[in-house]
Amino acid sequence: MSEMPSHTQVYRKFASVLDRSNYEPLPDDWIIGMTDVVGSTEAIRRGRYEDVNFLGASIIASVGNAIGSFDFPFSFGGDGATFALPIAHQLKAIGALRQVVALSEQSFNLEMRAGVIPLRDIRMNGRDVSIARYAVSSDATYYMFAGGGVRWAEQQLKSGEFSVGRGDDELRPPNLDGLSCEWNPFESKRGIILSLLVEPMDSTSDLIFSQIARQIIQVFESSDGNASPVPLRVPTRKDGRKSIDEKTWAVVASNSDYRKFDDVLRLTVDCTPQEVEQVEAILRGAVSSSLVRYGLHRQSHAIMTCLVPGGGENSHLHFLDGADGGYARAAAKMRLNG
Repeated sequence: MSEMPSHTQVYRKFASVLDRSNYEPLPDDWIIGMTDVVGSTEAIRRGRYEDVNFLGASIIASVGNAIGSFDFPFSFGGDGATFALPIAHQLKAIGALRQVVALSEQSFNLEMRAGVIPLRDIRMNGRDVSIARYAVSSDATYYMFAGGGVRWAEQQLKSGEFSVGRGDDELRPPNLDGLSCEWNPFESKRGIILSLLVEPMDSTSDLIFSQIARQIIQVFESSDGNASPVPLRVPTRKDGRKSIDEKTWAVVASNSDYRKFDDVLRLTVDCTPQEVEQVEAILRGAVSSSLVRYGLHRQSHAIMTCLVPGGGENSHLHFLDGADGGYARAAAKMRLNG
């Protein structure tokens, strides 16, 4: 089977993963898997944002535990996730997907779509999936996706294509070891927790979109504040247990995915109202030139879902979203603007 290319470069500046020339194509004999909680926006309106986020991240834990490794490309999207694997792992991936779908329906009463798409099918339809590896800290890395293939696959999944269907796998519960959601929501320190999605139009060149994305990132990086919504001080746990020490919390904070790219620029940032106005001005100009479409949602708090695999001591990742719908509500607004 074609494993992850051993020469995959690790980029330590987020601006580097906005440059398409830094991406490597995945091998032809790989698969793309993804999930999506159906009706997530309505579920969030009913106060079930933590359930939606937990289910969104659960497929990453389930697949990683099924194949015995978390060293594969994946991206958390709030109400779902995307991953890429060599085709040799396809049966285990399908089993993990079916188990999470059953969990969603039986334990949470939420419908979930799940599908596996051969990369060859994506390329036959004029799209691609390439990856870049980003070091969010000295201990943790995660992958970005480019090429339009993830967006295309998501559209196919929502139209009913490539579904994993039912199977005996769903009779067993998924292995979600390492996945937890134990922290109280984090209140904004700068005014707004902003969930932002920015997607290039099909006719927009990689260079032009990269320039727009860099402008947006620069707004949040140029301020005196820290755009990450994760607090510097140790927050409180939901169950009131004694919290972790400051040094351990600093590792947690630095290993958080508050910004990423998977054919769509995704940001969960703590920012000022003025910064939101600046970013919206940039985006309105790009929309008027038919370069992008976008959705954003303002809220007062962020939430974090934690994935702590059994590997390296500090290799855990922490998935961030807005606590009032975040990416799901931003995506709903993007569809209205599209």
